[in-house]
Amino acid sequence: MDPNKQALLVLLVAALSFEGAHCIKCFDCTSVNNSMCLDPTVYDAETLQKYLPSVECHAGLFTAATHEDFFCRKIVQAVLHKNHDSEVRVTRGCGYVRHRKDCYKADNEDHLETVCQCFKDDCNGAATLRNVGVAATVLTAAAVLGLSFKL
Repeated sequence: MDPNKQALLVLLVAALSFEGAHCIKCFDCTSVNNSMCLDPTVYDAETLQKYLPSVECHAGLFTAATHEDFFCRKIVQAVLHKNHDSEVRVTRGCGYVRHRKDCYKADNEDHLETVCQCFKDDCNGAATLRNVGVAATVLTAAAVLGLSFKL
């Protein structure tokens, strides 16, 4: 076989067998700095792109994560203040250490939180995650506050 044709064939096979890297895109925000982070589903695509754009998740300098390891995460916290009303904070971003459950709750001394993970572009702004996370955290916070006032 002609050396040029052989080289072209090798390049063609290599190009066809190469799997491109895909980075998942996630909303990356906190409601402390951007109130749109509380519920991105109420905004149109143009407004979201301008004020709450998605980011591509990339491995940081100190992580061993690959592009396939990343996912989107949403954290809803009910922060319990002793001397004034509690507040709800939402944080959305990329993650790379997966939990065995898609959503789980954590009950800490000064806050309650619901953490959800998902695996499609911009899924951490989805209504399903919002309903599970916010409702569960707010109901749990209300129950804890109700119990604490009775003690």
